[in-house]
Amino acid sequence: MRIGYPCVNIGIGCTSARTFRLKSWSPERFRLTVRENLACLSSTLRFNIDHELLFFRITSDLIPFASHPVNEIDWEGEFSGSFTEIGDLIRKSGMRISMHPDQFTLINSPDGGVTARSIAELAYHAAVLDAMDLDARAKIQVHAGGVYGDKISAMDRFLDRYRDLPAAIRRRLVVENDDRLYTAADCCALSRSCGVPVLFDTFHHECNSSGEEMPEALAICAETWGRSDGIPMVDYSSQEPGTRKGAHIHSIDLAHFRVFLAASRPHDIDIMLEIKDKEKSALLARAEAAADPRLVR
Repeated sequence: MRIGYPCVNIGIGCTSARTFRLKSWSPERFRLTVRENLACLSSTLRFNIDHELLFFRITSDLIPFASHPVNEIDWEGEFSGSFTEIGDLIRKSGMRISMHPDQFTLINSPDGGVTARSIAELAYHAAVLDAMDLDARAKIQVHAGGVYGDKISAMDRFLDRYRDLPAAIRRRLVVENDDRLYTAADCCALSRSCGVPVLFDTFHHECNSSGEEMPEALAICAETWGRSDGIPMVDYSSQEPGTRKGAHIHSIDLAHFRVFLAASRPHDIDIMLEIKDKEKSALLARAEAAADPRLVR
């Protein structure tokens, strides 16, 4: 079991998600931004290794406009040395990596243009992980998508599109239950039809389920992961008190996390904390889990 956080370390003084507006595009601006992003990513990973936070989600903004037609630069080749160094760092530390494209990445959209752009975005994410020479345990997570007035047709469209994806994307893709449309059971139904692993989001399950208790839902999702996929990934958060339903908590509720850890046994899982204060809560969570025999040390 590894514990980590997504995208940005708020304490080290840099971000690997620097970007700029499309109207400001230039090859020079692009290369400078990528160079700074990769340097910050390296610093973030070193911080995580030093603090035994061995699960990290790399930001989708690492390479600005990577899937946009304006970008004709061979960024994989130009920055191959940096990607190799970062990949070596990840592998030697035993760290687990994921990525999560934004909500506009919808492979089941009935709009062909949206689908084409979504596949291009997924290809970019796969290219980043391939450039680091990470194996299939490094995953790209997506939601099943929209319902578009007919959930059965929307799910069938997901299956058709998934089966047609390039192998470089398909070997990394996992589908995540969401807080409104697709439950863990819905995602497992997709998995039974096409084999896509299901990443279980605990907080989304609290907001939107098919009636299963959390341990049961986690168990059926865990069964969808094959040997080459690595152990199941789980997104964890809880409700911020006094806010709208579905608002992620700012700082970890250790009592809630303690209950989750106990309920998640005996499954060996990697836990991504979707909590707003990032590494601060991740450090508290790791300390809370210190006695758990599943924890990678």
